Amino acid sequence: MSFGLTNAPAAFMDLMNRVCRPMLDRSVIVFIDDILVYSKNEGDHACHLREVLETLRREKLYAKFSKCAFWLHEVQFLGHVINADGILVDPSKIQAVTNWSLPKSPTDVRSFLGLAGYYRRFIQDFAKIASSLTKLTRKDVKFVWGDDQEKAFQELKSKLTQAPVLTLPDGPDDFVVYSDASYLGLGCVLMQRGKVIAYASRQLKTHEIHYPIHDLELAAVVFALKIWRHYLYGVKCTIYTDHKSLKYFFTQKELNMRQRRWLELLKDYDCEILYHPGKANVVADALSRKEEYEPIKVKAMQLVITSDYVIYDKSTFGRA
Repeated sequence: MSFGLTNAPAAFMDLMNRVCRPMLDRSVIVFIDDILVYSKNEGDHACHLREVLETLRREKLYAKFSKCAFWLHEVQFLGHVINADGILVDPSKIQAVTNWSLPKSPTDVRSFLGLAGYYRRFIQDFAKIASSLTKLTRKDVKFVWGDDQEKAFQELKSKLTQAPVLTLPDGPDDFVVYSDASYLGLGCVLMQRGKVIAYASRQLKTHEIHYPIHDLELAAVVFALKIWRHYLYGVKCTIYTDHKSLKYFFTQKELNMRQRRWLELLKDYDCEILYHPGKANVVADALSRKEEYEPIKVKAMQLVITSDYVIYDKSTFGRA
């Protein structure tokens, strides 16, 4: 394919998806011209590699041997390092952020936030910390670098160097969601067999500030189901909340229009909502009430003020 064509990346990505379709999300992940082959054990990995290479030969697609790496137990992929223990930030990207010079203009701030923001799921209170920097990117705000901006700039660098290792999912079973809400925000945690898979929280939107607490707690549940749909759709999962009345939501007769809309969404999932006392729900409670205290019972837990997500799977990797 010729270089420089506007639609070349999209066209090539479509080609690779069609070629690798039988293996996608089963043993292969494709991103443009990168093919990541993953397996649970060496025997399966040999079969998966053979299948990929035979597919490329059949479709007359070529891989440069010097750019291939095989039988890896740790791989760098899309700015992350993935191994049997979990997923962590690529050290080279951390170095790029920590060596970033002091921004001199809104454009410099946008560039820094763009790189640091790519790893915001690893950084506790990212939106809160970066708020003073984000304001500088607005057109109606004069660029003035003060103590608040310097503190935020240095704190984001520090947080990124301390990013945790997240656990990889192990099959589609035993997913548990802990959710909580307050007038400071929504927080939720996805766990599997006692280990943290993902975490998320966000600030309330303007209209949500006026929600009653029942609807806020329900909004936290809906928030979790939406962002982790790729994990939870089609599998049985358990959702714990510290708002006891939500346990009876599916049998509640009188619902407002908002609750009816959310009920339709919940019916798409095979989920059970159970009551979990607030004192025992430390992780999600800390995410939603982050300004009151820090989470203390799950060391891998970090705050993410976002609705984004990333999919990570398996334990043994190879790249072709």
